[in-house]
Amino acid sequence: MSDAPSAAEEIMDGVYSALRAHGYADLTMQDIADECSKSKSLLHYHYDTKEDLLVAFLEYVISDSEDRIAARADDPPVDRLVQFVGWFVFAPDEADREAFHIALLELRTQGPFNERIREQLARSDRLLRGTVADILADGIETGVFRDVDVEETAALLVATLDGARTRQITLAGAERGDEADGYTRQVAEAALRRTVGPLLVDGVELPPLDAGIESIRRDRDGSESDGAAGDTE
Repeated sequence: MSDAPSAAEEIMDGVYSALRAHGYADLTMQDIADECSKSKSLLHYHYDTKEDLLVAFLEYVISDSEDRIAARADDPPVDRLVQFVGWFVFAPDEADREAFHIALLELRTQGPFNERIREQLARSDRLLRGTVADILADGIETGVFRDVDVEETAALLVATLDGARTRQITLAGAERGDEADGYTRQVAEAALRRTVGPLLVDGVELPPLDAGIESIRRDRDGSESDGAAGDTE
């Protein structure tokens, strides 16, 4: 069986590359066609409008996230939670990844005005909060986390990490020193220390943040390409 990506996967990788290069506002179907080596007419054969293609891209990215989360379901709950926190950390040299998330941030601003995009963003939010809630519930059941309100704690942790990511990608380069360059890491470390750490029962140790980051990075680097499947919202 061939491991070559399908035409649909090539198109999704093309959307990923085009978003990194052009952002959301200036993105055209021709930009996407150029990135995936497909004709513009072929893209229009599958997707009537740019909106159709971007909605399909969001669906693809979120489905990929669901698959990756499911693949780690048997990992210890504490390790999974540190990996989740580590996913939001941007290193200063990850310019391509940052550019992609800037484009996603642009796309997220369309949520209040576009029902189809809003539905996908809501699905992504449910996935993030649900993932943390499931990890906490598993940890409580296995005796490594204290008994807490899993939904409330998940909402707090996701809001903290997502807010840190938004702050870093919007303030990078501002005239206030290099603080934002490592802001996601600062917040991730604080979240582990102040939110996750107190959840642990006596005798359970918290893995270092770098272990979670490295595990997630191997997951991204091990994908079939460095395109859409290599990064998620």
